[in-house]
Amino acid sequence: MEAELYNGYSIWGHAIRQGQGYVASGTITRNNKLVETSGVLGSFESETDAEIMGLNWCRAWVDNHS
Repeated sequence: MEAELYNGYSIWGHAIRQGQGYVASGTITRNNKLVETSGVLGSFESETDAEIMGLNWCRAWVDNHS
């Protein structure tokens, strides 16, 4: 799991092991409260690629809701 602060939000990119690869998802919080979760964003061969997709989704969500 990769995490960062982005425009006042804490965002996480998740890589969830599934079969031979990973599925991606994202989580957004602010002030320790859940703001939004993505659900499954797609399947990836690498853990890093899945985490990056989760973070990218979070950044896009924040950009569109700020």
